[in-house]
Amino acid sequence: MSSAAINFSEKLAMFTELWSPRVVAEMNDYQFKLVKVKGDFVWHDHQETDEVFVVLKGTMHIAFRDRDVQLSAGEMYVVPKGVEHKPYADEECHMLLVEPRSVVNTGEAGGELQAKNDLWIQQGSRVLVR
Repeated sequence: MSSAAINFSEKLAMFTELWSPRVVAEMNDYQFKLVKVKGDFVWHDHQETDEVFVVLKGTMHIAFRDRDVQLSAGEMYVVPKGVEHKPYADEECHMLLVEPRSVVNTGEAGGELQAKNDLWIQQGSRVLVR
């Protein structure tokens, strides 16, 4: 167990890849993931779990088939399980995602934006937070 607080800005500075969530902490079976996004993601859903989006920096949108939700820094939104959605951001946006350990970012949609799961933020070969 680490005695240091998790600094989101420091952790976000450790990677540049877009749409590639990085785990910074776990609580029970849930992971807290930092992610940088820009452009369009894919239409997808998560049949077994809700998904939490917390915007730390910038602005992003979550498109639904019947509406669009805009989120700015300091705001969050919970997408209910089974609801098809497509996140997107015109400019780079930094977020915290909260979801169960086994969740694949693209649901069953797959594709080139499907990220590796359980990818922790690391520096060299040393895991910084775990």
